[in-house]
Amino acid sequence: MIFLRIFFFILLPLACMSQSTYSIATLKYNGGGDWYANPTALPNLIEFSNKNLGTNINESPDIVEVGSSDIFNYPFIHMTGHGNIFFSNEEANNLRKYLLSSHIFEAFLIPSLLKNIKDSLKKKIALSKL
Repeated sequence: MIFLRIFFFILLPLACMSQSTYSIATLKYNGGGDWYANPTALPNLIEFSNKNLGTNINESPDIVEVGSSDIFNYPFIHMTGHGNIFFSNEEANNLRKYLLSSHIFEAFLIPSLLKNIKDSLKKKIALSKL
């Protein structure tokens, strides 16, 4: 059991980071939450990481929809917004599977939206399982 924890939480993320080139993505979602806000955030992060940390991330971040199976192609997904966020049952379950499979999810949202996300997810999946 300890080996599995080490593998999933230490070795697997390191293996993703040691790829020669990989992409990260912005999460596209429904609800009018301005998912496309802060268009320079990820390019700036990519530039900094490639220059200072020696990573080799594609310079242009991709866009992936929350319900798409393509979400699993990205070791890191960024979410931003300023409005409502809505997840269908399928989207919430897809995001849950993504999080449980040791991927990195960053949400940069104003604090008032955190309740909106929590409420949306709580209606779709049991948060206690996350």
